[in-house]
Amino acid sequence: MSGATVGEFIAYWEAEGLAYAGRGDYAWMAGLVPGKRVLEIGCGVGFATQALAARGLSVLAIDSLAECLMATQARVAGQDVRLLAADLMALTPEQQAEIEAFAPESVVCWLMGAPAEVTGAAAGDGGQAVVAYREKLHRRVAELAAGLPTVTTLHLVDRTAIPWQAKDIGRDTLVRYHAGKTLLDLPFSADRRNALYRKLEATTQMAHPALKGVVPTLASLVAERKN
Repeated sequence: MSGATVGEFIAYWEAEGLAYAGRGDYAWMAGLVPGKRVLEIGCGVGFATQALAARGLSVLAIDSLAECLMATQARVAGQDVRLLAADLMALTPEQQAEIEAFAPESVVCWLMGAPAEVTGAAAGDGGQAVVAYREKLHRRVAELAAGLPTVTTLHLVDRTAIPWQAKDIGRDTLVRYHAGKTLLDLPFSADRRNALYRKLEATTQMAHPALKGVVPTLASLVAERKN
C-alpha cells in the first residue's frame, strides 16, 4: 500500500515520484498525450503535472486532497497549470462548468491511487480494495471524458507486473480489460497499437520461482473517441 493516512500517502509519492521523474517515466507518459489542452485527473504531488507542462501543454489538474494540490502548486509554479479542488465522484455544477470551459482535448489519469483511509485497503485483503477503487474511478473518468465534446483521447496509465517476454500478449489483454470495463458502451475505442508497457526496473525480478521473468511495469493505454 502507498500509505494508510494522507500524510503517509504524500510522503510515499514524494519519494516514488522523484524516482519516476529521474528515470524519465513521467516524461515518457507525457510524450504519449496528443493535443495541447489536458485535463489531469488526480494530480498527486505534481510530478506528472510538471511533466505535462514541460511539454508545453496547458493543464487543468483536479484532486480531492488539499495536500496534493498544495504540493502540485509548489512544483509547477509559473507554468501553464490551473488547479481545481474537486471530488471526481461528486462534481458540482460549478466545477463541471469550469472543466467544460477549459475545453480539454485529452483526459489523463495516471497511477490511480489514494490513501488506505480512502480506498479501504487493508494489509490482508490481497489488494482487492485498491482494485475495486481503481475500477470505479477509471469508469468515472471515462464517463466524464465521454461527456466533454472537446475530448478526443483518454490516456490511462497504471502499475502492474507481467512476464516481459509476453508483453505483446499483454497488450491485447490490456485492451480487452479496459474495453470490457472502463470503456464499455462509451464513445471510445482502443487497440493494441496504443497499448504499451514500460519497465519500471529493468533488472527487478519477482522473488517467487513461479514468477520468474515477471517484472514491474507501467501499462499505458490511449483510447480514442469514435468517429
